[in-house]
Amino acid sequence: MKNITYICLLSLITMVVSCTDVVDVEVPTAEPRLVIEASLDWEKGTSGMNQTIKLSTTTPYFETDLPNAVTGAAVSVTRASDNTVFVFEDQQNGTYTTNAFGAILNDVYTLNVVYEDETFTATETLLSTTPITNVTQTKDDGFDPDALEVNVYFDDPVDETNFYILKYQDTSDFFPDLVTVSDEFLNGNEIHLIYEKRGDEEEDEFQPGDVVDINIYNVTKEYYNYIGILNNQSGSSGNPFTPAPVELLGNCINITNKENYPYGYFRVTETDKVSYTFVEE
Repeated sequence: MKNITYICLLSLITMVVSCTDVVDVEVPTAEPRLVIEASLDWEKGTSGMNQTIKLSTTTPYFETDLPNAVTGAAVSVTRASDNTVFVFEDQQNGTYTTNAFGAILNDVYTLNVVYEDETFTATETLLSTTPITNVTQTKDDGFDPDALEVNVYFDDPVDETNFYILKYQDTSDFFPDLVTVSDEFLNGNEIHLIYEKRGDEEEDEFQPGDVVDINIYNVTKEYYNYIGILNNQSGSSGNPFTPAPVELLGNCINITNKENYPYGYFRVTETDKVSYTFVEE
């Protein structure tokens, strides 16, 4: 019996020791690419003059603490109807800002970024957005009958093809959730969307007193598809049956060197915003 015990103990020690071996995995890295975050949003009821564009570079997967803010670039946006150029000033932290942007509905805008002797550009049309007509809260329409959910209502215009992005931002969270909606089967009707924040713990759900900012954007079909793919890729983490994420390119191109293409998207749109505070039911 003593011999058997000794053998089992020796086997256990061997297993523990072998589990502590360090395995070095070489992760392939690529040359840094420019990342353009250029969402110019004209909020209803404001002048829309204050706008910000962010520039950064990609970093290796396991080295996210590396500084990657891009400074020293020349950033501008041109309005097609009158060739007005809006210059975005370098704030020396990766952001470029203007307080004189001129938003005109259905006008065409072109982004121009010059960085390290290469020119990056993109073009978008500033679309009008239908307003949010009502926001309510319920508990019985989502996945969890005990979880608070927010209901958003808006009217889809008749005889138009529209693509919407709904942004839900819990003011206590760092990242928002983006939801894509098409009017393919809802054209000309009132659209009712239910949003329920889910998590592993009950505390991850909406609680009385929580504040959620809700933005609605009417966007191009291209941007609608872009966000849809982005959501699918970010939501597939940990699922062994989903395909590997593909390289997601936006509408920005490098006209100097096509091989050195950037990431990111240039978007110009009107937006309607509502803030909702949950109450005790």
